Amino acid sequence: MTNFKYPRAEKLKKNTEITLLFEKGKWRTHGNLRIIVLKDKPTLPVESTKFAVSVSKRYFKKAVHRNRLKRLLRECYRLNKDLFKEAFGDQTMAMMFWVSPEMPEKFQDVEAQFIKLCQSQKKP
Repeated sequence: MTNFKYPRAEKLKKNTEITLLFEKGKWRTHGNLRIIVLKDKPTLPVESTKFAVSVSKRYFKKAVHRNRLKRLLRECYRLNKDLFKEAFGDQTMAMMFWVSPEMPEKFQDVEAQFIKLCQSQKKP
């Protein structure tokens, strides 16, 4: 049975981890989604999968719209966690961004872009 939970242990919250992610992470883009990923390496230990979402105030001035997009992105991750782990690995820190001023009409649009982003990534 697939685990569809998004527990606190998987949430990327520490400033030190986020700073490390921005300093050493690799950027990937597909459509309106952009993700920064840091995989486990001997010099950079990552205990488990950590995931965060961010939406720019530059594109969406109203908090209602930013929060809606963040909910959609977290839901995409939650439902497609297995695909994400298959593409990026089990021990990964990642932060996903929405980089378009357009609000998606449906959840399915966001999910399709997330799936294509994961499929375009090749695991080494």
